[in-house]
Amino acid sequence: MNLREPPAWVGPSGDPNDEQFGDVVEPTAIDDAGEFDAVLVGEPYDGAVIGRRGAREGPAALREELAGVKTHHFESGPVGSVGDCGDIEIPDGDVGAVQETVRESTREIHAGDALPVFLGGDNSLTYPNAAPLLSESLGVINFDAHLDCREVRDGPTSGTPYRQLHESGLDAYACVGARHFETSTTYAEYVREQNGEIVTSEAVGSGSVTAAERALDAMAEVDAVYVSVDLDVLDATAAPGVSAPTPGGLTTRELFRTLRAVAADARVAGFEVVECAPPLDTDGRTAAAGARAIAHFLSGYTGDSS
Repeated sequence: MNLREPPAWVGPSGDPNDEQFGDVVEPTAIDDAGEFDAVLVGEPYDGAVIGRRGAREGPAALREELAGVKTHHFESGPVGSVGDCGDIEIPDGDVGAVQETVRESTREIHAGDALPVFLGGDNSLTYPNAAPLLSESLGVINFDAHLDCREVRDGPTSGTPYRQLHESGLDAYACVGARHFETSTTYAEYVREQNGEIVTSEAVGSGSVTAAERALDAMAEVDAVYVSVDLDVLDATAAPGVSAPTPGGLTTRELFRTLRAVAADARVAGFEVVECAPPLDTDGRTAAAGARAIAHFLSGYTGDSS
């Protein structure tokens, strides 16, 4: 597996009482990842984006923003131990070949004891990020404005990962934050045919805890749960720096609350934040939301209870 050396982490605050992620995240090798509750893995790639590109710069921006986020949550206290394994070296080539290369790396990462937290990168890498978990009964909770279950025609794209996972044996799927008028009828029907759950952004707005319960109910029969956050699930005012920003999305508060509820499930086996595109951002708004999504998820994560 080829991983670039992880960056040094530094908390930017001059107050010694301000413990920030930059003070606690430790660079580590994959062989030592088991010493941590969770490990960050960057995926600087946007070669499969259907819309606007820029997500290859996402991992660096998410790290920079996360370094200045304080580690304390009022209900759960500080986060657990977090390592950084660096970025996967992603080769040039067609998207299918890239997915296979990335899958070789993620297979090894999942084999460790730490929770993998993938920093995207575009949504096409959801497939190789989650696919190694298909060896057991797997469900995916996808926080996304779109269902991303397009047919694979001339090759995979950022719109095909859940079609690919279903065709590889995915057992359960729930999309949280789906927007009206952003998905074709054919794809909505496809998800229904797979017995998937669609929780609209309006439903999340009516009650984030209930939305999380609906998503987790859809995972009732699986042994492992993979959680994906495509930052376009947020309203365009909160996340302008994504490939396809649109109105009508979640607020950051709704996303964070729902994420914490999902993260507390003991079956969680992987997490990702994708489609952060800094060149398309405004005042670092999207990277700030993505970094705090990571912080909230880690603060809610309880680990394997078995």
